[in-house]
Amino acid sequence: MSRMVGTVSRGLRAPIIREGDNLVEIVTSTVLEASEDAGFTIQDRDIVAMTEAIVARAQGNYASVDDIAADVRAKFGGETVGVIFPILSRNRFAICLRGIAKGCKKVVLMLSYPSDEVGNHLISQDDLDEKGINPYSDVLSLERYRELFGHKVHRFTGVDYVDYYKTLIEESGAEAEIVFANDCRAILPYTKNVLNCDIHTRARTKRILKENGAERVFGLDDILNESVNGSGYNANYGLLGTNKATEDTVKLFPRDCKATVDAIQAKLLEKTGKHVEVMVYGDGAFKDPVGKIWELADPVVSPAYTSGLEGTPNELKLKYLADNDFADLSGEELKAAIKEKIQQKDGSSLVGQMASEGTTPRQLTDLIGSLCDLTSGSGDKGTPIVYIQGYFDNYTTE
Repeated sequence: MSRMVGTVSRGLRAPIIREGDNLVEIVTSTVLEASEDAGFTIQDRDIVAMTEAIVARAQGNYASVDDIAADVRAKFGGETVGVIFPILSRNRFAICLRGIAKGCKKVVLMLSYPSDEVGNHLISQDDLDEKGINPYSDVLSLERYRELFGHKVHRFTGVDYVDYYKTLIEESGAEAEIVFANDCRAILPYTKNVLNCDIHTRARTKRILKENGAERVFGLDDILNESVNGSGYNANYGLLGTNKATEDTVKLFPRDCKATVDAIQAKLLEKTGKHVEVMVYGDGAFKDPVGKIWELADPVVSPAYTSGLEGTPNELKLKYLADNDFADLSGEELKAAIKEKIQQKDGSSLVGQMASEGTTPRQLTDLIGSLCDLTSGSGDKGTPIVYIQGYFDNYTTE
């Protein structure tokens, strides 16, 4: 009888990770103990994934508000800075904003509207329609925004992020001015010094600002891209991907973790004789249809992974084959025909073929990372390691 179970994703409980812990040993032993406890056998091409948080914690990749302030002051000179397109998040951006404001005399905070880049809404699209506001061209002052929309709170957090961010800036010792716009050039009448905080559009934003007269332009990826006074840092992403650690510190996105995933792969091969793929994952990449939030607030889903996780799926759509190529077959005959079709794949790309239409054209690490993020959750499950089996199986796998 054919095997009845396909992909299985398991969250594995692990010790609380502290700075300096040996992740290679901890992850390896966790997987081995879990396999014994749950009765599963480690197989070739299984996947073990660990959340970026435990990697950064083991690295001690932290920075303080004062570290952020020092770098901002060094790069902008301590005067007026336009801080544009931040996401609305107490966890992701609030501590960063405190550090930024502490390194400036004045912050002109420009918020995108009706929502931030990842889908947190200040107001609704219906609010814009009702007031006749065009978010692509209209630049609103704080006074005009309040006149039009009043005091709106985030539907999940209950926070008025406009007031919250303004207060954070002022409590950090800087003057605050708030404007609302979606064209990065709208900041230039206020200041030629700009810190753009968008994540996935940051390169384009920097280019447009520089082409239109901005003098000093840095992104969040340029802040703490080197250590400041012994702080943590990330050479590739700076403050992108940070999370709140304490009221005065942030945990940065992990750095230089390719060696870690390769070492875990080698250790598991030594212990089991099996070639297991390994990755680090952050936010998944998916959109909530109710809250409209696109989860990916990290700069990438996976900052490091073993070579077997490169590429995209190369799959056939079973329902297409059943409804088209083999519409006249049923039962065991249909099953055999579909299996034969799958076995005929030679590894060449199926892009453009009707039989692959509707399969997900995304990077494997983005798909697997999203699965891991949903499996581990972001609360108290206590499963920062995820073990996946059968991901590379197909309908022919026995």
